[in-house]
Amino acid sequence: MPRAALRSAAAAEALDQTDRRLINALQGDFPLVPEPYRQVAEGLGLSEAELLQRLDALLARRVLTRFGPMFQIERAGGAFVLAAMRVPEAEFERVAAQVNGFPEVAHNYRREHALNMWFVLATATPDGIAETIAAIEASTSLPVLAFPKEREYFVEMKLHA
Repeated sequence: MPRAALRSAAAAEALDQTDRRLINALQGDFPLVPEPYRQVAEGLGLSEAELLQRLDALLARRVLTRFGPMFQIERAGGAFVLAAMRVPEAEFERVAAQVNGFPEVAHNYRREHALNMWFVLATATPDGIAETIAAIEASTSLPVLAFPKEREYFVEMKLHA
């Protein structure tokens, strides 16, 4: 089920009514049919081409930071973990670029905390987590702390633009 993540309240205020309706329509219950965008577009009174153009524009303007499916990677044989690093401020941009260069890294955020860089690692196999952590540590010369999931919760959040 695709999720659309809204960047900020200020960005949402700059949206026209059609963009607002589009964002609301793309959250949850995305149709699993051969032409899903056409079906959503028809429900909004748009052409498929206009819907795709608007979606591309929302992503390009960074109103939406991501649009895509959410997978339970463990069911596919993979693994994920929340990870954190203590990065010296003078090195933060360099380390962020190095960490973000790994395709296994998603959702990298700066935090106001001793552990000031937090990110998610997702790998095709459970062993890939340790391998990726070792590669990040070798690349950055900084330790990575891994926080594996202890319990799973399912919470659906829809943002209304």
